[in-house]
Amino acid sequence: MLILGLILLLLGIFLDISILWTIGVILLVVGAVLFLLGTTGRAVGGRTHWY
Repeated sequence: MLILGLILLLLGIFLDISILWTIGVILLVVGAVLFLLGTTGRAVGGRTHWY
């Protein structure tokens, strides 16, 4: 999710498409939160690992 968010963010910036930029930022934030929760060992959504 982090990689997809970064790709959409960069595409939105370079192609000047604001919706891609917005979705990219949202995916980056959600991915970062899930990553941080996963590294602390906390189960996210009933799962300890996301594959």
